[in-house]
Amino acid sequence: MRRVCIVVLLALVAVPAAAASPGSGLVHRGKALYGQYCLACHGANGSGVAKTSVQRIGGGPLRRQSRQQGYAPPLRGVGALAADFYLRTGYMPLEHTGMQPRRSRVLLDDGQIAALTAYVASLAPGPAVPHPHPERGSISQGLHLFTDHCAGCHQVVAEGGYVTGAVPPPLENATPTQIAEAVRIGPYVMPRFSKKAISDAQLDSIVAYVGYAKHPDDNGGWAIGHLGPVPEGLVAWLIGAAALVALCVVIGRRMHGGETG
Repeated sequence: MRRVCIVVLLALVAVPAAAASPGSGLVHRGKALYGQYCLACHGANGSGVAKTSVQRIGGGPLRRQSRQQGYAPPLRGVGALAADFYLRTGYMPLEHTGMQPRRSRVLLDDGQIAALTAYVASLAPGPAVPHPHPERGSISQGLHLFTDHCAGCHQVVAEGGYVTGAVPPPLENATPTQIAEAVRIGPYVMPRFSKKAISDAQLDSIVAYVGYAKHPDDNGGWAIGHLGPVPEGLVAWLIGAAALVALCVVIGRRMHGGETG
């Protein structure tokens, strides 16, 4: 009987300890931040907002909150992966719904981002933040994969470009984790690549190549800002044309001098 009472007492003591775990406190803080900065666009409990009328509802010191015509996707099931990416790149919060998210100054500190990420991840099961290992990848294989899957929008040198309805950003400021997150999420108009399309090992090689492209080996060449083959070709044609014109001028002067003499 005494043994049973001890077991029951230990169980009762353990319940409040679990309820006061650090994880639950982080989620609680994230919920408060969500209500302050995200609720207006993404709806209560991450349910999303399809179409709403413009209505000022206040907000915190970091941004003005208002319900606007547009669409904000639900966040249930996106996991920590999407929340971490959009917050740490400064893509969110958006000033206006419907505009392209762009890398900008991060408005939240690390603790706030961790709390918001924990809250979004708690809404429904979803993918975790990836941890790429570029040191395990191959730069040459990464170049091949990046050319096949990414260069059409970001250029082969990862300097960004232009597509219909969007401006693919340069990747010079993207961290290895953010590159891996973007591949798995497919932010804005970028396609999402599953592990079946691009395995984790291949992703390591892509991240390794992007890291190399930030500071490539330019020995024996003129970088021209690493803007890619088109500007390099234009510069080559310009230099070649100028050299040909100069050569023609020299030949013309010699021929004219010979005729005069």
